[in-house]
Amino acid sequence: MIISNLRTNHVVNPLGFEFDRLSLSWVTESGDSPSIYQSAARVEIAADSSFESILFDSGKSQEVDCLAYHPDVKLKPRTRYFWRVTVWGDAGDEVTSESAWFETAKMDEPWEGKWITPELNKEIHPLIRKNFTLPENYQSARAYLCGVGLYDVEINGKRVGKEYFAPGYNAYDFWLQYQTYDVTDLLKSGENAIGFMLGNGWYKGRFGFEGGYHELYGSEFACIGEIVVTLKDGSTTVITTDEDWKCAPAPITFSGIYDGEIYDSNLESKNWTLPVFDDGTWTGVRKTEIKTEKFTARRNSPVKIMEERKPIEILYTPAGEVVLDFGQVMTGWVRFKTKAPKGTRLQLQYGEILQNGNFYRENLREAKAEYVYISDGNEREVQPHFTYYGFRYVKLTGFEEDIELDEFAGCVIYSEIEQTGEIETSNPLVNRLFLNAVWGQKGNFLDVPTDCPQRDERMGWTGDAQVFAPTACFNMYSPAFYQKYMFDLHEEQKRLGGSVPFTVPVVKPKDENGFISGSGSAAWGDAATVIPWTLYTYYGDKELLRQQFDSMKDWVDYIKKVDDESGAKRLWQVGFHFGDWLALDGKDLQSPMGGTDSYYIASAYYCYSAQLVAKAAKVLGNDEMAEQYGVLANEIKVAIRKEYFTPNGRSAINTQTAMIVALYMDLVPECFRPRLVDDLKAKLREDKMHLNTGFVGTPYFCNVLSENGANDYAYTLLLNDDFPSWLYAVKLGATTIWERWNSVLPDGSISGTGMNSLNHYAYGSIAEWMYRHMCGINPLEEAPGFRKFKLCPKPYGKLTYAKAKFSSPSGDIESGWELKEDGSLIFTFIVPFNTTAEVVLPDALIENVTVNGELLTNRSLEIKQGIHDVQCELPAGKYVFQYLPTKSYILTYSTNSSLRELLNNEETKEIVQNNLAEIVNSPIVKNDQFIERSLEELINFPMFTSIASSEKLEELNQKLVLVRQ
Repeated sequence: MIISNLRTNHVVNPLGFEFDRLSLSWVTESGDSPSIYQSAARVEIAADSSFESILFDSGKSQEVDCLAYHPDVKLKPRTRYFWRVTVWGDAGDEVTSESAWFETAKMDEPWEGKWITPELNKEIHPLIRKNFTLPENYQSARAYLCGVGLYDVEINGKRVGKEYFAPGYNAYDFWLQYQTYDVTDLLKSGENAIGFMLGNGWYKGRFGFEGGYHELYGSEFACIGEIVVTLKDGSTTVITTDEDWKCAPAPITFSGIYDGEIYDSNLESKNWTLPVFDDGTWTGVRKTEIKTEKFTARRNSPVKIMEERKPIEILYTPAGEVVLDFGQVMTGWVRFKTKAPKGTRLQLQYGEILQNGNFYRENLREAKAEYVYISDGNEREVQPHFTYYGFRYVKLTGFEEDIELDEFAGCVIYSEIEQTGEIETSNPLVNRLFLNAVWGQKGNFLDVPTDCPQRDERMGWTGDAQVFAPTACFNMYSPAFYQKYMFDLHEEQKRLGGSVPFTVPVVKPKDENGFISGSGSAAWGDAATVIPWTLYTYYGDKELLRQQFDSMKDWVDYIKKVDDESGAKRLWQVGFHFGDWLALDGKDLQSPMGGTDSYYIASAYYCYSAQLVAKAAKVLGNDEMAEQYGVLANEIKVAIRKEYFTPNGRSAINTQTAMIVALYMDLVPECFRPRLVDDLKAKLREDKMHLNTGFVGTPYFCNVLSENGANDYAYTLLLNDDFPSWLYAVKLGATTIWERWNSVLPDGSISGTGMNSLNHYAYGSIAEWMYRHMCGINPLEEAPGFRKFKLCPKPYGKLTYAKAKFSSPSGDIESGWELKEDGSLIFTFIVPFNTTAEVVLPDALIENVTVNGELLTNRSLEIKQGIHDVQCELPAGKYVFQYLPTKSYILTYSTNSSLRELLNNEETKEIVQNNLAEIVNSPIVKNDQFIERSLEELINFPMFTSIASSEKLEELNQKLVLVRQ
């Protein structure tokens, strides 16, 4: 057995985090061990890495859970703790892990350091520094630091840490977080120097709607710090920020999240963070106060340069521009080498797309998105400090003509979270779509889940965050990232009587009464319930639910209060709601409001969130509250059925999204479910087998189809490559997910500039369906964290294979299928240690199935023959199943294919034209009512009955089935 991925509160070796309650987790792999289950485990926590001073010992216990173990340990400030785990397997073997650690920050200790602000004009970016002396016998040192808006710190000429955009982005007036750094290796005995450089950031730079607001949280630059140095005798000495520090203008003359940065290297104070620097001419600082309700240790994952990419080409555009093409839309900046002559002004402008071969950035609206560097004549490597960009293309101005690609690097930044999911299929366009969803997540998971990373917005829209959460948890290890965001959300929610703002953090200034406008929309506010439940389902840690339960409950209580005040109809039919945002069935393509009644959507989410609160209460052991919210959910469901459905179960709202939501949220009685599925399929056919859904309907669409016997319809939506579809964007060269289905028109021109991001991850939620249905990996609510899970891939003949790898909290899962030329299916599964998989093999008969080369009937597994499948339960191991399915998965055309399908293929079009020209040439069939119907259906219409006999149709069918789709 092998133990890995030891995490404390879902972070590997966290330094200086806020630990509300310890949650330890790890992954065990079988390795060469015969064991497949954990029989017991033991957790030890010590004050030293040699585990001589044990502070906690669980003892050998069957109750120690690898997904989330919560030891009862009283923690001390500024202390590193070491922990390890021993696991016993069911075969009697045991293994002990390497040690992991976590380190507390200041906790409740009072601050010796003071907030200081420079005695400079408040618009001037400052450098703030101090020299200090250390004795010979120091052993270690920690720096506890914070600065507003943003800060970088150097000690003895070297950057402290690899983090960017500290102290992070949150509602600074509610809470502010400081960071902890191990600076032992940066210090030396004798003279040392430390220096802060501060930038505007979200705190005081331009940010927000309607062109943005300045000084949202404060008008002054300020910083605070303590360096706690531990001597070899165990005593400490502390270097603090106080009025003895000095300041001077920084070489950064401008910085802003939207507009970029200007850096004049001629204004540098050379060696300003070395102790030899003379700051005698520098200005003083003064003490100040920062208005925040809570000043705490960090909760956020640090934003870092997570990868680097080289440009793929230097473009010389028709307009005479020099443009770098990085081949991928990403978030970050360009680092470059330069030795330009003194005074040269180098400008980099960032954009997502070319237009007519030229650089373009009009869709960024009022964001300048540029970087300006003024050279001092020295050779150096340059990058921004306090800004970032969303881009693929970078326009260069002022550079010498003989530039080389290797002088530039694209620095990709996002919160420090690891990728956990991979998908590959036989279709390159589908593979690119999956990558687009991953890159959309990378580009927008920058401390908060933003809607977009490039224009004058970049905000933590709650609706986008909730619809994408399941995909996010498959793609990347996301609990710590979302925990911080949900903490943000609850802090905002507390001031709104349980309502949830549209964006978290809120960026619009408060009104004269201190209230924040822009809150309380269904689907957006339901981030309060959906995200915590998703985290619990995917990661299996009850603490993730416990921390957010009050927020979940407060949101539903808020809706109920609104409902009660408007008649207690158990419907939500008041207020503004975004509805099915950016759906295509609104009054026109430019309208962002979809065609589905927003009050229906609001009522559906009211019911759904009440159900989630009931479930969460049950998990947390509060049966009374579970009953209370379960009753509320049922009351809402009854009211919805009465208001929005006919007595025989048909939706009174004839839109794709209305039916999708009803099926996904289980709003209709089970006996009417098949009828509603048929109605949805009919609606799709009416809409030419294309989606027209928005932010609400799209994430659920393919899931609903595949879960209700319409897997072929789901694959049709996936594989459509004309507008509107996912692959439409891919065929036009998209490398991330677009905000709109038609962000770019077929001729390559951008469709509009008002609201048209080319990196907007919400529609990337199709990747959840790819994991769960195409490849078949499904979490189970009754066994969260993938302790037990379902493997039920759904093959389709237009692909020859699909496979996924997922590093779940319980271990690595693999699931894939292959369709062979002879029509047989091969399924390959890997089930990790200490887990069980429920496997469903579609269209299989037990006697025809082999597993790992032998008949399934010869294996001692739990096996069940279903009506259309074989079901079995698998322990840890690798399995290869093969069989000839009871129906053919090799797709060919036939007289049961729709006329649209037949006419879209040149070979079948010719066959039909030669045999049934009267139908093909009839103007009637161009009508939407007919084009989606099959030839078998069409000949039953009076105008066509005399054209083709059953014999002629069968003859035609024999020709069509020879053509493979």
